[in-house]
Amino acid sequence: MLFDSTVGKELSRGFGATLVVILTIVLTMFLIRTVGQAASGAVSPQDVALLLGYVALGHLPSMLALSLFISVVLSLGRMYRDSEMAIWSASGVSLGRFVKPVLMTSWPVLLVIVLLLAIVWPWGHRSGLELRATYQQRSDLSRVQPGVFQKSSDGQRVFFIDRDSADSGMASNVFVLSNAERGESVISASRGRQESRNGENYLVLERGQSNLVDHRSGERTMANFETYSVRVSENLAEVNSNPPARTLTTLQLLSNPVPANLAELTWRLGMALGAMNLLLLGIGLSATHPRRATNWNLLFALLTFFTYYNLINLSQAWVGSGRLSMPLALLAVHGSGFALALALLWWRDHAAVLGLRNGSAHLQFLLKGAAAATITPAAAVAAAAIQGADTAAPRVEGER
Repeated sequence: MLFDSTVGKELSRGFGATLVVILTIVLTMFLIRTVGQAASGAVSPQDVALLLGYVALGHLPSMLALSLFISVVLSLGRMYRDSEMAIWSASGVSLGRFVKPVLMTSWPVLLVIVLLLAIVWPWGHRSGLELRATYQQRSDLSRVQPGVFQKSSDGQRVFFIDRDSADSGMASNVFVLSNAERGESVISASRGRQESRNGENYLVLERGQSNLVDHRSGERTMANFETYSVRVSENLAEVNSNPPARTLTTLQLLSNPVPANLAELTWRLGMALGAMNLLLLGIGLSATHPRRATNWNLLFALLTFFTYYNLINLSQAWVGSGRLSMPLALLAVHGSGFALALALLWWRDHAAVLGLRNGSAHLQFLLKGAAAATITPAAAVAAAAIQGADTAAPRVEGER
């Protein structure tokens, strides 16, 4: 049908442009945050692009839902501003008739959102956490970078090297600050290398100086050495027996219905249901006056999206704390959203009908008043002419 194809094409163009803009903005924000984490030592600089991909895939359902919602509001809002909606209304097409072409165009995106929430969301979070954990569990010497002061994993040592040679495994101008309970030591050496002895790693320093301060007695000791060995820790990766709920698959959440898992399942189902409810809300929120070139409806739509998104997070917290059960939380948030969307569509349709009836009655009243104002002077002139003819006729007969 011409109506369905017209609305579908308009919505597809709007969705593509909106998704590109939102992806650009959100990916830029995530890139800045990830680079900041790499600069602070939380993640590896070599893994910035990979971690950005995991984060983007994890938040892709939210971006797709927002793009769909904004595209509906912008596309139908343009029809209102260009008076196309008035033409469809005059043809007998109500606002509720737009639900079918909008859903027919959006169902592939809604299906992608459901698959992303069920499969990609836990996989992306699990991979990102493993990447961060692997980087954090590296050895103390692996943390050291030339020209950067780097803390050890236990926070008791600070390492610094001026430059290193990957070929020979030697580092020059090495500085080690150790802070223990009994005292503090500052060690500097001209060269250093890493050795493994009996399964333990050692930092072997050559031609240096050691300064030791005893915290109890305050005694200071200085010594020069030709060779000095410092044992460094090697962090072994530990398997987390209780992984976060967001890293579990949907089947794992269903098989272990503890409050944390039910809360995560509530959030995933809520995002899918919220994407569908937002489509219906977008149809009702797109109405605007054709003679007012404003974007208040878009601002109100964005406020509605963020409010709905926060309610989804709030329902997750309610289920996780045990205040509400999962079915009751889903019904309270998304049932209310669905009812509000239907009520908004009904109000828009009936307000348009009532406005049309009131406008028609007002127009008929104005036409009657205009007709009366037009006919009354003509009738007066005709009556005067007839009256003049009646008074003039007897005088003519008398003259004859």
